[in-house]
Amino acid sequence: MCFLMSNSKKNKITKKNKYLSAGIKVLIVTVIFTCGLIAYRFYSKIYSPNVYLTGKQSDYFYIPSGSDLNQVIALALHKGFIVDIESFIWVSKKKNYKNHVHPGKYKVTSGMSNNELVNHLRSGEQEPVRVVFNYLRTKEQLASKISHQIEADSLSLIKLLNSDSIAVNYGFDQPSFLSMFIPNTYEFYWNTSADEFLKRMEKEYKRFWNNSRTAKAEEIGLTPLQVGILASIIEEETVKNDEKTNIAGVYLNRLKQGKKLEADPTVKFAWGDYFLRRILKKHLKINSPYNTYRIKGLPPGPISIPSIPSIDAVLNYEHHDYLYFCARDDFSGYHAFAKTMKQHQINARKYQAALNKKNIFGNS
Repeated sequence: MCFLMSNSKKNKITKKNKYLSAGIKVLIVTVIFTCGLIAYRFYSKIYSPNVYLTGKQSDYFYIPSGSDLNQVIALALHKGFIVDIESFIWVSKKKNYKNHVHPGKYKVTSGMSNNELVNHLRSGEQEPVRVVFNYLRTKEQLASKISHQIEADSLSLIKLLNSDSIAVNYGFDQPSFLSMFIPNTYEFYWNTSADEFLKRMEKEYKRFWNNSRTAKAEEIGLTPLQVGILASIIEEETVKNDEKTNIAGVYLNRLKQGKKLEADPTVKFAWGDYFLRRILKKHLKINSPYNTYRIKGLPPGPISIPSIPSIDAVLNYEHHDYLYFCARDDFSGYHAFAKTMKQHQINARKYQAALNKKNIFGNS
């Protein structure tokens, strides 16, 4: 038995198929669009710029030792350079940054994506810092100066610097410990601890006192420590590098002849007042191993951290017959040298008259 489909019925089926086909196409387009949108959002979270620095192209992000991911996030929020913190957190978790948090100083550039930032931070490839110290007089000044340049705080530094056992471990005692620190510019990582700083300074001290310098010290009959002590006095005597070898020659001549150094800077140190502009007779009476008007030879330790030019001035001192010097009366910062006490007294009176004229501390 055969049934024939009517034309109207065929048309209805055709229209239904067309609608179904169109619906499927719309659904496919919608799915593709949705997937694309989701993919774009994921891509944006990972690869779109998410670092913005106001008014500059780069800055530094410091992560303290012992920090975890939550602390890094808090620091980033405080710093304010991440535009979308939620996307940064999401990427950090996806990249397992929480198990790869490294302390240090990291360079951050404007326009970095979350992917770039997280990869950089988790790599541990931090920027070195240039640690500079010079013309420091005390352990407290050294600790303060260094603590402003690396993570180690001044309290942890001064604790080590004041420790008798630590000084002995490095081959010094308390009065001479400052001799280990050679003023210069050094590269460190920011998250350097106080203990690591001292270990590095020991290496630099040994590197500085090479065979050449050690041989020169032996030639003049001094140890490296004694050279440093004498250099610290010269450091306080003048800021003029071109006359330091002359001053070194005077002190070495006096040491060789068994004369007291009679160095004014040591008296200032003994009094704890580096800013005394005029040494009076009362100042010379202080009972201290640093008062070279009372004791012969070198004091027990440096009175400041001597610069490299001052140390080298001792090692390469000027050979002459001078035994005395005093500041010039023109206040130029240079000194008048003398071979005899008589000539020295003439020079000293000129300088004292100049002080009186300027009414500096009155008469001695």
